[in-house]
Amino acid sequence: MSAEIVDKSLSYARGSSSPALSEMCIGQELDATVRRYPENDALIVCPEHKRYTYREFLDQVATAARGLMSIGIQKGDRVGLWSTNNSEWVITQFATAKIGAILVNINPSNRAFELEYVLEQSECRALILIERFRDSDYVDAVRRICPEIDQAENATLHSARLPELRQLIFIGNDAPKGMISWNDLLVSGRRISEAELRARESSLDSDDGINIQYTSGTTGCPKGAVLSHRNIVNNAKLTADSQHLTHFDRLCIPVPFYHCFGMVLSNMACVVTGATMVIPAAHFDAEATLRAVQQESCTALHGVPTMFIAELEHPKFAEFDLHTLRTGIMAGAPCPIATMKRVLNEMHCRELTIAYGLTEASPVITQTNPSDPIELRVESVGKPLPHTEVKIVDRITGEIVRLGESGELCTRGYLVMKGYYRNPEATRAALDKEDWLHTGDLAVMDAAGYCSITGRAKDVIIRGGENIYPREVEEFLYTCPGIRMVQVVGIPDPKYGEQVAAWIQIEEGSRLTENEVRSFCASRIAHFKIPNFIQIVDEFPMTVTGKVQKFKIREKIIEQRAEKGTA
Repeated sequence: MSAEIVDKSLSYARGSSSPALSEMCIGQELDATVRRYPENDALIVCPEHKRYTYREFLDQVATAARGLMSIGIQKGDRVGLWSTNNSEWVITQFATAKIGAILVNINPSNRAFELEYVLEQSECRALILIERFRDSDYVDAVRRICPEIDQAENATLHSARLPELRQLIFIGNDAPKGMISWNDLLVSGRRISEAELRARESSLDSDDGINIQYTSGTTGCPKGAVLSHRNIVNNAKLTADSQHLTHFDRLCIPVPFYHCFGMVLSNMACVVTGATMVIPAAHFDAEATLRAVQQESCTALHGVPTMFIAELEHPKFAEFDLHTLRTGIMAGAPCPIATMKRVLNEMHCRELTIAYGLTEASPVITQTNPSDPIELRVESVGKPLPHTEVKIVDRITGEIVRLGESGELCTRGYLVMKGYYRNPEATRAALDKEDWLHTGDLAVMDAAGYCSITGRAKDVIIRGGENIYPREVEEFLYTCPGIRMVQVVGIPDPKYGEQVAAWIQIEEGSRLTENEVRSFCASRIAHFKIPNFIQIVDEFPMTVTGKVQKFKIREKIIEQRAEKGTA
């Protein structure tokens, strides 16, 4: 027996060994739920006025799965999905899993610069996309990357910059030149028999990689965490158990599907329990969320703290009846105790849980219980889920620290990713030889195994639940003509938790302005990564060894904003 378990004074905890882990693939879990609850509402998409029972939902999934097979998608092929929340997103999530294709989640806020990187790094064979999101024209972005699209014969692409990419599938009726429409994909699936689909499914294993989630990285480029059926199915089951979700529940899902939160904790959790997925809007809208809860009698609600705050502070909040709410998850950022109390009392969500994790852990590592006191649900992020080990280690020595001492939180178990796609160096940096995932987050543990996050890797900025790594933003800003050197830091923000700030040195002779930098960013990177505060400076604070002192930059920006009354 290891010292971690023998010495009870050390910061080590292991979740229970029950319930048993599932060894079924995602498609098998869906089939099992359909057998149990065929007429239960499975998916309700409010803006599309679409409703599917589990039997109808499975039919849609199978049709889409056969459609993907008909255009040549093989087991292990990567299929990118660039879209806001809609019915096709959920159907694709399960259709790709049915045929063993690896779904590549693409942030709807990405611009062409980021899209090209993800498609190239993941070696996507197909891309499913909508027409646009906000001011971003997706079709134009793809055409800029792949001008060959206009010469594509039979909607088969041959791109010089993306040689692996072959098919472009347009969510809509009138597909642009070089693409096929979603409806055409479904029609083409008729060429594939049910027996062929069943044969493909029988070749799958629960340990197969089935999803790639891109996370920002301190090395400057996003890393693609590969998650398996086993990762996703079991994390969904265990987090659903923590919320006491059953087939009687109806979950309102305002969080984006491209994150693990929406895809695993929301969609998959509903499917494994037979609960109903309720989609209030294509992207977060506080009023639409409140309306969906009332109209669909939702019993559960998910969100990051800023979403709950926006709902509570909406001018029409009092007009909505939210008495059906009972449970849910708040995650993605620390939750203010005042907000938690309002959610429990004013939104009637008295069994709301707090969860902590990261994409590489599928994503939840620890979660509170509905019966925990409110203080514990706010001051901690709960205990390790079943079949999950957690230890807190000294970042220098790697030794487990004593209870109550701060160190880096590490986790081990079924939940840990298979690795980063085509990035063995980053995988080795995240996973040690004993299979512990090093989160980079600082935490303390109490004698009952409850963990509290006390800090995180110094570079990470968490803006409204979005993880942003300064190095990635810096690498992008270096592509802006006139910039000589740049340093990006996070500064406190009352609404989003943090905002991105940048100090920039310009090249000699350059007349680059702060507004021109903003304009350069606006059409090229995701809006949440664009620095909210930009300052052109002559020099950076340095150590005697020539290293930039980011903490001094951060302090100076905070001081300047306080003097101007903008903090």
